[in-house]
Amino acid sequence: MLQMTQRLPLSDTHFRRICQLIYQRAGIVLADHKRDMVYNRLVRRLRTLGLEDFGHYLSMLEANGSNAEWQAFINSLTTNLTAFFREGHHFPILAEHARKRSGEYKVWSAAASTGEEPYSIAITLADVLGMAPGRWKVFASDIDTQVLEKAQSAIYRLDELKTLAPLQMQRYFMRGTGPHDGLVRVRSDLASHMEFAPINLLDKQAPIPGPFDAIFCRNVMIYFDKATQQQILQRFVPLLKPGGLLFAGHSENFSNLSREFLLRGQTVYGLSKERS
Repeated sequence: MLQMTQRLPLSDTHFRRICQLIYQRAGIVLADHKRDMVYNRLVRRLRTLGLEDFGHYLSMLEANGSNAEWQAFINSLTTNLTAFFREGHHFPILAEHARKRSGEYKVWSAAASTGEEPYSIAITLADVLGMAPGRWKVFASDIDTQVLEKAQSAIYRLDELKTLAPLQMQRYFMRGTGPHDGLVRVRSDLASHMEFAPINLLDKQAPIPGPFDAIFCRNVMIYFDKATQQQILQRFVPLLKPGGLLFAGHSENFSNLSREFLLRGQTVYGLSKERS
């Protein structure tokens, strides 16, 4: 029992190596002040695997580039802060944009986390465009497979939905009863418009079903360095339809990073050169 309570040492060398590996795999930059966070999250993996040394863990990862533990490593070190209708000013803009467009309206939620953002997008589109098949679609992706599983389960605590209007609650969610009291599930007719996939934004070969009328990439760029941010923005250019919108997080400024995007509203961007 003693070994479970002992603190495993994390050397400077091993911490630097962890930072290098998560940067190479996911583009995430970890500053020195994240050391305790890194330790607390990865030590759980070591305990699960029965390892007592960070060096052994890193050697195991590096011995096999396709080891399933790489995904657990990435899942452990990604941060997932989200809420329904977070940064609420974006959704009326999305609704107005969708109302004016013809054909199937497609949106990509590029950092879907546990699903609150893509379902907020879906509710907005259902309110404006209705639920007819083929009228709109939301593609939701994340690098973290664990949070994506929660998103696909479409089950939330009732108290997580306090930003929704009563009519939206009634229309788009089913309340749990008995042992599921206090929980809600997204209704299947809304969920049928959703597609989920694990996507690493650094992976140039990742199958992204664009082009999109709108891309949400909010509060993600803050974890990357400037070169990676520019690379990701460049990737978005051919994935946006003419007149499409790119939604950023409240503390992000894409105009400073790319000449391809111009500010169209509060943290909302459009392509500076529209393709015909």
